[in-house]
Amino acid sequence: MNLDGVGIWSSPLRYGDAGEAADAAAELDELGFTALWIPDVGGPVLDAVANLLGATKRAVIATGILNMWMHEPADVAAAHARFADEFGPRFLLGLGISHAPLIDATEAGRYRKPLATTKAFLDGLDAAPQPVPAEARVLAALGPKMLALAAERTRGAHPYLVTPDHTAIAREALGAGPLVAPEQTAIFAADREEARAIGTKWLTGYLAMPNYANNLRRLGFTEDDLTTVSDRLFDALIVWGDEAAILKRIDEHRTAGADHVCVQVLQADHRGFPREQWRRLAASLKS
Repeated sequence: MNLDGVGIWSSPLRYGDAGEAADAAAELDELGFTALWIPDVGGPVLDAVANLLGATKRAVIATGILNMWMHEPADVAAAHARFADEFGPRFLLGLGISHAPLIDATEAGRYRKPLATTKAFLDGLDAAPQPVPAEARVLAALGPKMLALAAERTRGAHPYLVTPDHTAIAREALGAGPLVAPEQTAIFAADREEARAIGTKWLTGYLAMPNYANNLRRLGFTEDDLTTVSDRLFDALIVWGDEAAILKRIDEHRTAGADHVCVQVLQADHRGFPREQWRRLAASLKS
């Protein structure tokens, strides 16, 4: 399973039209991106994984993340085994505990003991008739306890909505061996006004989630940064500009200890496939 280089994190690959997603995935594979990451907030995420695996030849297909509250470990392990038989070792199971406001919205008080719940899910994967190997799974880890669990029980960590400073923290916590694969949001924009028009509302939704807000506080951002979505916070979490600006941020993550950086390209239509921007990014990575 090759996880060097740069991957693409994309919601449209998960929730967009399946045929267009397959076509886009095939092109991303040809462009040289080593992994394609998709989210999960419920629904048939494993069907989407199968769709993307079938459309690609080399790229790893990764969940970023599979929501542990919405799946059973035995079902996930069985799907992993099917994918391995059909496509080889190209499915990376990214697991995450999600956020209390999302999980409790349908059942108040359900979200509790996130660390223990994660350990129990991993136990279930290990106890399945065809277990998911530790090297085929990662955790969406932000804080020290989840980072330690990622190092102990999985291939590594997939931190989302983070800065290169957090990547350095994750690398120190995990040590030299495990995978550190941060997500980095990027906007191709001519100026701050254009970038803000695309990214501010999108970022505000994430800042309402306690796990992300608490992690940003640990990184030194203030309540004012969070409530106003300050330029300081916006620029730290979303790189904007041209190809050179985006490559610089990718290099900052690598210098901080990232093995693999998955870039999420935002555009004005968040539901559309930013295929031209993906092509620009791929060309710049090869130049």
